[in-house]
This record gives sequence, C-alpha cells and structure tokens, in this order.
Amino acid sequence: MPSTEEAYPSYRFYVEIAGVPQAVFTEVSGLQIETEITEYEEGGNNDFVHRLPGRTKIGNITLKRGMTSSNELLQWFLKIARGSIDRRNVTVIMYDSAGKELFRWNFIEAYPVKWTGPQFTAASTEAAVETLELTHNGMTIG
Repeated sequence: MPSTEEAYPSYRFYVEIAGVPQAVFTEVSGLQIETEITEYEEGGNNDFVHRLPGRTKIGNITLKRGMTSSNELLQWFLKIARGSIDRRNVTVIMYDSAGKELFRWNFIEAYPVKWTGPQFTAASTEAAVETLELTHNGMTIG
C-alpha cells in the first residue's frame, strides 16, 4: 500500500541570522540529532546486552553560499577568533514549491567555529563559495 506522506524537495529554504533574512545560502547541512548508546552487560546473562540511551548531541550546522561583496560572515568569525563571543539566533526555514512554510529549525545562541573561503582554480567557471560552521546551545522546532 503506498504511503500518503509526501516527500518535499529541499531546495526552497531561507536562513535568518539574528532575525535578518539571509536568502543567499545554497546549502545547509548538519541538521542532526544523535543519542549515544551505553551498553550494559548483565552479570550471569551472557547472551544479552542492555542498550541504554545516554547523552543526546545536536551537531554543528554548516552554511554555504556564493561569495558576495559583503564579508559579514568572515567578520563575525574573526570577532569570535579575537575572543569576543557574539552569539546570534539562527533559523533555517523550509518552504514548499507554493511558498508555504513547512518546517522551521531554530538554533539558539549560535556562533561560528570555522570559516572556509573559496577554492580558486583558474580553469573553473564555478562560483566562489564560502562556508561557515556554527555551533549552538540547542535547537527548537517551530
């Protein structure tokens, strides 16, 4: 029997940083939650191992976009590198093809931990891309 669930394409999304829409990102990755498992071997029972849930971790998110004349993301990272923690709430919003909001992931008090500039190749016609990896203090779904 076919499923009635519809799979949505992931190409329509926006990113907001500190409430300001940033629609120029071409890729968002790292939307993941993982629970560590602790194995407990019960004495006298050699054919069974208890697998108990442990700490849950939410991964860093990575944002990619074509280079623009603005160096705002690099400046934000350099501010962190100089020791001035500037936390900002970041939201990733997914839309359907008609423009209706489907999902919203809110990352609380995020800040950059890695910035990667473009790869330059003289023979390439690809857009120059910058990458920003953010850590955060938790995620909510809205």
